[in-house]
Amino acid sequence: MAANMGSMRILIKGGKVVNDDFTQEADVYIENGIIQQVGKELMIPGGAKVIDASGKLVLPGGIDTSVHLQQTFMNAAIQDDFYSGTKAALMGGTTMVIGLALPEQHCSLLDAYEQCRALADAKACCDYALHVGVTWWGPKVRNEMETLVREHGVNSFQMFMAYKDMMMLRDSELYQTLQTCKDIGAIARVHAENGELVAEGAREALDLGISGPEGIEISRPEELESEATHRAVTIANRARCPIYLVNVSSMSAGDMIAAAKMQGKVIHAETTVAHAVLNGMQYYHQDWAHAAAHVIAPPLRLDPNTPSYLMGLLGNDTLSVVASEHRPFSTKQRALGKEDFTKIPHGVAGVQDRMSVIWERGVVTGKMDENRFVAVTSSNAAKIYNLYPRKGRIIAGADADIVVWDPDATRTISVSTQVQGGDFNLYEGMRCHGVPLVTISRGRLVCENGVFMCAEGSGKFYPQRTFPDYLYKKMVQREKTQAYKGVDRDPYSGDVAKVANTMKKELGLGPIDGDAANKSCSRVHQGVRDLHESSFSLSGSQVDDHIPKRSSARILAPPGGRSSGIW
Repeated sequence: MAANMGSMRILIKGGKVVNDDFTQEADVYIENGIIQQVGKELMIPGGAKVIDASGKLVLPGGIDTSVHLQQTFMNAAIQDDFYSGTKAALMGGTTMVIGLALPEQHCSLLDAYEQCRALADAKACCDYALHVGVTWWGPKVRNEMETLVREHGVNSFQMFMAYKDMMMLRDSELYQTLQTCKDIGAIARVHAENGELVAEGAREALDLGISGPEGIEISRPEELESEATHRAVTIANRARCPIYLVNVSSMSAGDMIAAAKMQGKVIHAETTVAHAVLNGMQYYHQDWAHAAAHVIAPPLRLDPNTPSYLMGLLGNDTLSVVASEHRPFSTKQRALGKEDFTKIPHGVAGVQDRMSVIWERGVVTGKMDENRFVAVTSSNAAKIYNLYPRKGRIIAGADADIVVWDPDATRTISVSTQVQGGDFNLYEGMRCHGVPLVTISRGRLVCENGVFMCAEGSGKFYPQRTFPDYLYKKMVQREKTQAYKGVDRDPYSGDVAKVANTMKKELGLGPIDGDAANKSCSRVHQGVRDLHESSFSLSGSQVDDHIPKRSSARILAPPGGRSSGIW
């Protein structure tokens, strides 16, 4: 059935085609999983299924760059596998997801990748790719990164500056990882929070008796994110590697990214739907289960202006991508931390609602137009991950990943009607304009008017190419023009001072050679008074008692002259 659907001929007629740079009224003809023609009055072979898109928008399918499916995190199994997770994505207008293969510390990156591929290939309904987490560092990790890039179609790695003792890399390790990413042409994704101070903050909060979900916000203030953001950008700049910051959650981190871009640094960043829509007052809700359902890292921010600010940064290109960071858990699983907020597994659901919520809070409010919406939900991700223009654009020759979008229709989000996993929806009761009517994935009609028709396992792994121009073009040119060079000069031919070996003796720092090693090192008093052997005493007879005492003398002309004041 999947093969027949892939060879379907489909004509989308009468709609407005929206790309990230322009909108046009055009028909779209699809055959063999590829967009064959875009334009007016097309010459179409017979037998094509016609979809009437009059008054509707025809968008590139969404690309969700951060989903977590069918794995365990913080001792809890994620509530979606690759079937239910990709089905929810397609129902919401997303036609490609990028998951994360996350190895345990000191475990093989290749093994984690292979396990993830085996699970996904059997169940995925749409195209998918994989990031691989770098949770430790050593020569083996570097070699496996090279192998993953060269032989397995991986072009992105994710590093963590938080999660101490779980996944956190030290600055020197992050520097070496970024250098490796630059050498092999991979995208370096970095989660920026000061992991050391997060751990200290959590300990202090628990010592104060704060054990509820509000502890996540108290222990991970936004200054820890902005500091780590600045540090990550600095390390990437020294490594001469483009950097992609994930889960940007605060105004101060956003400002740091804007400043770095102004300085010419090659930096891209993504935020999540939750951070761009909700604020941290949720953690202070009287219902523990409600508060715990919002626990993510970095946490939602208390400042109520933050979501609007982040949405504005998406609109003005400071932030490039919005992802769902989909990692759903049940209330029972979150209850693992009912007495200790550090044990609440971090994660929220969102892969199904990402497109509609961003349309409602971004486009309907005027923060962005329809073209920018396409950019932050699809095209920018395609450019950054080297998928463009096969993905993220409606153009002849591109993959037929298309959504027919009704900008005027509305739907009310509810956990009772969602396909995605979890027993809580962050956007419960939100009425959203913008509804996907038809979803086409690789030329297959997979969803129409809420009816899902796609076989489990019909999706494909999408190998990614290295050195995306969108990130590396500028870096390669800078390497040519800004390479460090030593000064070409005549060698020094003058005298060279001899090393003063006696200095060690004078300072009592130990033997100079083997012969002296057998001799006891006696104390030497040259120029420095040894206070342990001082002859000074505060009581009794003194060593200078034999010196005649001089009677006191009045100073008639003190240094600096006499004072004429009242003193």
